[in-house]
Amino acid sequence: MTLYQWFVFFLLVQIVHFLGTWKLYESAGRKRWEAAIPVYNAIVLMKIIGRPTWWTVLLFIPIINLIMFPVIWIETLRSFGKKSSLDTFLGIITFGLYIYYINYTQKLDYIADRSLQPENKTADTVSSLLFAVIVATLVHTYFIQPYTIPTSSLEKSLLIGDFLFVSKMNYGARVPMTTVALPMVHDSIPFTKRKSYLNWPQLPYLRLPGFQTIDRTDIVVFNWPVDTVYKFFDTSKRHVLKPVDKKSNYVKRCVGVPGDSLSIKDGIVYIDGKILVMPERAKPQYSYAVALDGKTPIDFEYLIKDLDITDEAGFKSELRDTLFLKALTAAGAERLKNVPGIVSVTRQISSGVEDGIFPDIHKWNRDNLGPIYIPQKGKTVALTTETLPFYKRIITEYEKNDNGKKNDLKVTGNEIRLNGAIVKNYTFKQNYYWMMGDNRHNSEDSRYWGFVPEDHIVGKPIFIWMSWDTNGKWLSKIRWDRVFTTVSGEGQPQSYFKLFLLGLVAFFVGEYFWKKRKERKANV
Repeated sequence: MTLYQWFVFFLLVQIVHFLGTWKLYESAGRKRWEAAIPVYNAIVLMKIIGRPTWWTVLLFIPIINLIMFPVIWIETLRSFGKKSSLDTFLGIITFGLYIYYINYTQKLDYIADRSLQPENKTADTVSSLLFAVIVATLVHTYFIQPYTIPTSSLEKSLLIGDFLFVSKMNYGARVPMTTVALPMVHDSIPFTKRKSYLNWPQLPYLRLPGFQTIDRTDIVVFNWPVDTVYKFFDTSKRHVLKPVDKKSNYVKRCVGVPGDSLSIKDGIVYIDGKILVMPERAKPQYSYAVALDGKTPIDFEYLIKDLDITDEAGFKSELRDTLFLKALTAAGAERLKNVPGIVSVTRQISSGVEDGIFPDIHKWNRDNLGPIYIPQKGKTVALTTETLPFYKRIITEYEKNDNGKKNDLKVTGNEIRLNGAIVKNYTFKQNYYWMMGDNRHNSEDSRYWGFVPEDHIVGKPIFIWMSWDTNGKWLSKIRWDRVFTTVSGEGQPQSYFKLFLLGLVAFFVGEYFWKKRKERKANV
């Protein structure tokens, strides 16, 4: 829905509200017209039902309002003496329209001083749970979201089994575009294959102010642009079209920002002709061929452990005199060269043309591609049959025309028509980024599906609060050296787990002595 359509929808809701509640307002000692003024009517309603004015804000926050509306319906009914289980059921099952029936057919007896305390333990529990869900949803949506690393594409920097806190505030929290969805779940209901949301209605993209922009080499969580994830839902279909904010979450390193000219030569990333300098914590890995002399015995089990090669990113295959490693750092390769029995260690570089490399022009491979211009908002590029493959998905999928509808792109020979008009250039409406995994030969990233639009950005990983190694035993399953470590920063990661434990002990000890002190004062 466009902003105009949302405005019309908002006005219709206000009309529905006025027609169904104006007598209630009058019965509560308010003016009839107060039920008709947008936003102000909600503030007045909070006063009528005896709830704080700031609840009004919650009515306009996507997802949160889905929880708040039923609460307001029930509170309104109870303020006029309708507090039976049947009244509550009818209020919810009719989506609040039961209030119409009360407004026009019942004698209205406003209870100005009704008790706001739960009438029984069950009501108290439900009230507490609703409050907890609202707070958790607010934190999850606008502040910090938990996230788990499922693959080895950022191996060494982030490991499989790392549990992260992803900040929504650094780049600015994105207001949910999907307005009808279950709180705190992503694209499917847990333990089912059913969608957790409705595709309609959708809010236009809006992001709250952040306190930093995405920099090169930042690790970023984003919605996978080409995600259709048909396997989660109806397996009889090849794909399911998903809203932007319900596409699968991916985590990669940003290696190109808007306005950059990016190239990859022999696996090395170049920005505007210069090698991209990676931070110390980043450890790019490549495939290597290790030549053996075939005579000297080598303790491969020790090498695997010493070089910290994971099962998934480790040995590819073993031939007679050659060993292939799928994911090895440059430092690890240098160490291998000094191992007796190893003749040479050679990094494997893809050659020729590789299928599936963006933008499918059949010229490049995963280790050699570009230059590629990374689109920047407001910048204009020439649009020809040669450049169109780079920007076609942007024009047809990621951006819309001035009317908020999908662009109609047609190509006839060398003629390109956009929404019926012949065009020779295109101006971008948002920023784009190029994301790659550090595990260069074991990462599905921008080299295969292209740019990541700004409206797909979720947040920035800032903290590892737990790291779980499925191959460990007992307490060794926890990677203690990674617990409570930061994701970004200079130097090697440092665990703050001991400081956390000290703080926790200090808190409980302090609380104990504080209670003792209060007890002594009370007995004096």
